[in-house]
Amino acid sequence: MLGRIILCLSMLLPLAVVAQLPDFTELVEKQGPTVVNISTTQTARNPLSAPQTPQLQEDDPFYEFFRRFIPNPGPREFQSNSLGSGFIISSDGFILTNSHVVEAADEITVKLNDKREYKAKVIGSDKRTDIALLKIEATGLPAVKFGDPARLKVGEWVIAIGSPFGFDNTVTAGIVSAKGRSLPQENFVPFLQTDVAVNPGNSGGPLFNMKGEVVGINSQIYSRTGGYMGLSFAVPIDVANDIASQLKTSGRVTRGRMGVVIQPVTKELAESFGLPKPAGALVSSVEKGSAAEKAGIEAGDVILRFDGKVVNSSEDLPRLVGNTKPGSKVVAQVMRNKATRDLTVVVGEMPDEARTTQRQQQQRRAPSGKPAPEAVTRLGMTLSEPTTEQRNQLKISGGVLVEDAQGAAARAGIHRGDIILAVNNQDIKSLEQFGQMIAQFEKGRVVAMLVRRGANALYIPFRIE
Repeated sequence: MLGRIILCLSMLLPLAVVAQLPDFTELVEKQGPTVVNISTTQTARNPLSAPQTPQLQEDDPFYEFFRRFIPNPGPREFQSNSLGSGFIISSDGFILTNSHVVEAADEITVKLNDKREYKAKVIGSDKRTDIALLKIEATGLPAVKFGDPARLKVGEWVIAIGSPFGFDNTVTAGIVSAKGRSLPQENFVPFLQTDVAVNPGNSGGPLFNMKGEVVGINSQIYSRTGGYMGLSFAVPIDVANDIASQLKTSGRVTRGRMGVVIQPVTKELAESFGLPKPAGALVSSVEKGSAAEKAGIEAGDVILRFDGKVVNSSEDLPRLVGNTKPGSKVVAQVMRNKATRDLTVVVGEMPDEARTTQRQQQQRRAPSGKPAPEAVTRLGMTLSEPTTEQRNQLKISGGVLVEDAQGAAARAGIHRGDIILAVNNQDIKSLEQFGQMIAQFEKGRVVAMLVRRGANALYIPFRIE
C-alpha cells in the first residue's frame, strides 16, 4: 500500500513542477503587435576603393593586360544594412529603440507585426544611455504599457521580443539576474541583468514582466563569441522614458555636472579615512572653476549623500549628478577629516556628447638638476624631490617623486614616476617631512596616499609594513 502511495506521488510530482512554470502565451499574443523590426541602410566607403589601374581606353594595347591581371577593388561606396528591434510607445507612431541601432543610418524602415512598413525619422538619440526616439507617420497603433523597474525582484520571470539575426517576433524568456549593474564606460545607466537569450538584432527590443509591462530595453550582451552567453543587459524603462521625454521636447538631453574625478572607496581606504564601512565616492581631484570647487569640495572628501540620496558606491554618483537639472541647488554631504559636513552645490551642465579622455602625459624625471634620490626602505620606494621644472609643469608646490617602487609599494599599486602629494590628506612639502610623517605610523597602519599620475590624481591605500 505504501509503495502505491509513493508511486502515485512520484507520478504527480512532475505535474506539480510543470504547473508552476509561467505561461507566456497570452502575454505574447497581446504585446507582440507593439514590437517592431527596424532595418537601416548606410552608405559606407570601401577602404580599398582607390583606383589601382590607369584610366585607359578599350582600344589601348595595355587595356586588356590591366583588366585581366590587376584586380578591381570594387565601388568606392556601397550600401550596408543592419537590423534591430524597437517598440511603439504611443498610438501616433513614436518608437523607442537603441541609439546604436540607428546610428549613421541614411534610411530607416520600420516593419510592424502585421507586415506594414513605414519610413522613420530620428527625433533624437542619446549615446550615453543608448536610447533613440523614432517617429513614423501612422495612427491607431498598439502601444506598450510601462512597468516600474524598481518593483522588479531578482529571480522574477521576464521575456524579450525582438528580431535576433532578422527572425521577426522571436520570443525568449528568463529571469532577472541582478539589478543596478554598472558596466565599463556606462556611468549613467543602472542596468538590469537577465539571462534572457539576446542576440544581434534583439537590440532596442522590449523586456516585459509577467504583467505585460515593459520594464527595460535590451541593449547589450556579454559575449566572447559575439552571440548569447547567458548575460544580457537592459536599460531600465524609467531611464529610457526620461531620455525620450527630453528628446521629444528639445531633441537633446541635458545632464548635471559637478567637475570631480572620483574613485571607489575600498576597505583599506575606508579604514584610513575613518569610515565604518566602504561606501561613498572618494574625490581624487577637483576641476578648477567647476561647480564642485565653488561649493568647497576638496580632494580627499568622501561624498556620502547627494541631494538627499545615499551614495552607496562611486558608481552611484555620476547617475545622481547626471539626473539633476543643471542650475539646481543641491546639498552634498561629505566626510572630511573624519567629520561630516553639508555643502551646497549649484550643479553645472555636461557638454553634449562629451567624452572623458585621459591625456597621456609623461611627467618623469628631469634630465638634470635633480637632487640625489634617497631610499626609503621601509616602504619599498626610492624617492626624490621634484625639480622646479617638474613642479612648474605639473602646477604643484610640493610632493615627492617615486624613482623606484618595489615590495610593499609595488603591491599597493605605486608606480615609478608617480608623485605623492599627500598622506591622509596632509600635504607633502619635502622629502624630509614625508619621512618624518611615515615614521610616526605603526606597523600595520593603513594610510591613504594621494598620488599624481600623469594628468590624473588618485588615492592609493598603503599598509605600513
